[in-house]
Amino acid sequence: MTASGILPTYQRFAPGVPVPFSRRSFRPREKYVVFLVFITFGFVCFGTFFFLPEFRTGGTAESVYKVYDQIKRAGPDLLIPPPPLENIGEAPKLLRHEDDIKEDPHVIGDRAKLKAKIEQDGDLKVLERPDIDRLKTSSTAKQISEIKVVEGFGDQLQKTVPAAHSNHYPLLEGGEDEEQEARFRREKVKEMMKHGWDNYVRYAWGKNELKPISKRGHSASIFGSMPLGATILDSLDTLYIMGMKDEFKQAREWVANELDVEQAVSDVSVFEVNIRFVGGLLTCYAFTGDTLFRDKAQQIADKLLPAFDTPSGIPNALVNFKTGVSKNYGWASGGSSILSEFGTLHLEMSYLSDITGKPIYRNKVDHIRKVLRELEKPKGLYPNYLNPKTGKWGQHHMSMGALGDSFYEYLLKSWIQSNKEDNEARQMFDDSMAAVFQYMLKTSTNGLMYFAELKFDRPEHKMDHLGCFSGGLLGLASKTLKNDQSNKYMKVAEEITRTCHESYDRTATKLGPESFRFTEGSEARALKTSEKYYILRPEVIETYFYMYRLTKDPKYRDWGWEAVQALEKHCRVAGGFTGLKNVYAEDPQQDDVQQSFFLAETLKYLYLLFSDDSLLSLDEWVFNTEAHPLPIKGVNPFYRESTQ
Repeated sequence: MTASGILPTYQRFAPGVPVPFSRRSFRPREKYVVFLVFITFGFVCFGTFFFLPEFRTGGTAESVYKVYDQIKRAGPDLLIPPPPLENIGEAPKLLRHEDDIKEDPHVIGDRAKLKAKIEQDGDLKVLERPDIDRLKTSSTAKQISEIKVVEGFGDQLQKTVPAAHSNHYPLLEGGEDEEQEARFRREKVKEMMKHGWDNYVRYAWGKNELKPISKRGHSASIFGSMPLGATILDSLDTLYIMGMKDEFKQAREWVANELDVEQAVSDVSVFEVNIRFVGGLLTCYAFTGDTLFRDKAQQIADKLLPAFDTPSGIPNALVNFKTGVSKNYGWASGGSSILSEFGTLHLEMSYLSDITGKPIYRNKVDHIRKVLRELEKPKGLYPNYLNPKTGKWGQHHMSMGALGDSFYEYLLKSWIQSNKEDNEARQMFDDSMAAVFQYMLKTSTNGLMYFAELKFDRPEHKMDHLGCFSGGLLGLASKTLKNDQSNKYMKVAEEITRTCHESYDRTATKLGPESFRFTEGSEARALKTSEKYYILRPEVIETYFYMYRLTKDPKYRDWGWEAVQALEKHCRVAGGFTGLKNVYAEDPQQDDVQQSFFLAETLKYLYLLFSDDSLLSLDEWVFNTEAHPLPIKGVNPFYRESTQ
């Protein structure tokens, strides 16, 4: 047969004659088989469709949520994003599972987007694939799921406080002033803190500091070359005090999961790490009782201990966390250690010994004091340099500003921290101030009082911005011990504060220079280019805070508000806050660095300046030189002394 085309692949044949395929061409038995096949296929399809989990609960979106939640519980590693937020315009909010497991705050953005998408596409039976670029697996996922974050500030914290002799618990946050104007000003300072913090999170999370103009991370040499989160550690207690709970928890999780000093391979400043890192963590331990902060502080302090391994026991200025090798700056009087650095360890190390039950930290700083006490002081003054190898003074340069300042501060505050039992520290303070008043306290032609520097007995009529802390320090000395020096201390405190305010008021920006001089033709003004910059320093604001608390004179609040307005006008930029290169210029060039101490000190002191005295009362707390408040032993139940 000749085919006229393509034949069908299936044909039935009668005797010799092909029959076209049709339904009627099936035999009865074949029809029965085909019917059973169709019935079976239909039953399977319908049953599968009916028993899908989405259709058992009656709500498509609701069932999807449950499946999604089960997936999360089965694999938490799948849902941990990196720290920086895509949009930090609103503070991240924490949600809770039904079993109260705390979640990473940065997961919330992804869940909210996903939930909105599910509700929008309610008829869909499958989930949209998550945004993989926003997800991150981590070996620390289990640790994160086990973290116990302090839920509230205030009453719940009292449950973690050891038994104390007092039923009074200090106020850690809140503390609004009765005056409407003060409340308004304080709220403005809090907004400034949020602006600085949010931009750090957005552009420099985990880095040491922020460059707010170029919008990237920054690291000063004092922190080495590694990102150690200096701004996070320095800002923790400010966030807490201001009631910024979400931001505090965000920072706490970074400390728990990312802070790793074992990875630091370059030299860091013993002094700066102590006052910023150790001090900030110890304050948070005092506030919360969260042992994470205590343990991290101890871990970092242990990394500083090799710096004390010198012939005299006076620590070197720099230490390498990785190798333990320490050294001094080459420029510091033939490799000497610096008074303001090795003399500013006592508050943190003593408190760390008390809360850990390990005396090594206190022993190290007690030995420093012993060395200083036994040394002969030229005219009763302490030079700024001491050679750790020979145990002898370096060049005789004395200052209440850079290189000397916080040594005197810690003498007074160690006495306060001990509940006024460390009489040796108070006596050293009073003796040193007597010598400083005799040889370094000067009054200008127009009646401005200042502390000059001494270099080999020759006064240099210059005062640093750093030295302006002394107004508040002397006010504190006057109020904490009533003796024959009290009135003199307060008089000098008031005059020094006025001089430092003049250094601000005599600039175009109303912000003070790094140093200012007193000559016949110019007073309280910087003369050199290198002295005209302002790097967001806190010392003048710090003194305003102390003087207002101690005297209640409203001018100190007004002066503080002038500084707020100047900061807003000249230092605030879209990416945070920046320093200035010339405070005398009408339109000053900006330095593009948001120092960590701006959030730790400047804004904290401004916030407290406009708060009620009950918030971090000076009767219960003593501030370290980085403005981290530490509890006073014996009167503050948050001291949390170890029972070991």
